[in-house]
Amino acid sequence: MDRVKIGVIGSGAIAQVHHLPILNDLSEEFEIKVVCDLSPSSSKHAAERFHVPAYETDYRAVLDSDVDAVLLCHTDPKTEVAVAAFDAGKHVFIEKPICFSLEQSDAMIEAQNRAGKVGQAGYMKLFEPAFESARKEVESMDDIRYVQINHLHPNNDLHVNQFRIKRFDDITAEAKEKTAAARKAAIFDALGDVSPEAVRVFGTISGSLIHDLYGLRVLFGRPTRVVNTEVWQDGKAITTTLECTGGIRCVVTWVDLPEIWDFYETLEVYGSRKRVIVSYATGFSRNQSSLTVQGIDADGTSYKKEPALSWESPFRRELRHFHDSIVNGTENRSPLTASRDDISLIIDITKAYINQAPVDR
Repeated sequence: MDRVKIGVIGSGAIAQVHHLPILNDLSEEFEIKVVCDLSPSSSKHAAERFHVPAYETDYRAVLDSDVDAVLLCHTDPKTEVAVAAFDAGKHVFIEKPICFSLEQSDAMIEAQNRAGKVGQAGYMKLFEPAFESARKEVESMDDIRYVQINHLHPNNDLHVNQFRIKRFDDITAEAKEKTAAARKAAIFDALGDVSPEAVRVFGTISGSLIHDLYGLRVLFGRPTRVVNTEVWQDGKAITTTLECTGGIRCVVTWVDLPEIWDFYETLEVYGSRKRVIVSYATGFSRNQSSLTVQGIDADGTSYKKEPALSWESPFRRELRHFHDSIVNGTENRSPLTASRDDISLIIDITKAYINQAPVDR
């Protein structure tokens, strides 16, 4: 099996909890050559802890090395590094959200096309065994009436603190200011000059609710209309109603519940004769998501099943897929071109709130 030499850019929580340990475990598929972070202490710590031979603070040093691919999980926006990586001839894995605006998305896609390399969005829930099984169940349904998504989100620290995460505060003020300015400019490109609350809503959808939106797209295609978006609880709760092909309505709710331990995220698909419900584990855990299917069989007998599912982490599955796409040319299940649709939807959901009017798509 061909080993892919990879560099990891960004050594924060998601890298320490998932990506670096999993890449080490996938030692037949990947060789981690270098880790990079704007924090010198963080990059040094990650390199030592995960047995990486080199560490850097400038991403350009990674791109100048002999790595075949880079994994980007640094602070958003990631566009500058992603475009530079493609232009350096590297395959690129980009943690969600890949970017904030359609202009940035197009720049990434154009750079990928120039390079002829793999570009994969870090959409790990597509690789959840529960989601994959649910997709097969949903494809068998011909009378879907209603879809509901609930995402009740505690403070991430409640779960991240279960792991040994090292954080450092030695990023230069200049670097912090550059990142903040780039983020502000990207959101302006997406929305224009909007209120701070609209920016918070956009950030919540981009950073958290995006997992539910890309799953919805994979199951039902690109939503055709944002019917409405309501923001409540002082901006800490969002409900949006989406219309999908065939007139299917989906109600999506995200609520901040910072002090309660339990993480609750479900995808629920309802037909007259079948219900399919995925219950996701938090992304900062190694627990298993679950699937419940209720229905009526050909004899008219009601049933309920909770199928046994693979225990393999979706983060591990998506990295194995990245390797397979690079080495064997397997069709990418999470391409940047599809992520562009998700960015467009996030913008439209936010605009429906800003303008208090539906958005036809």
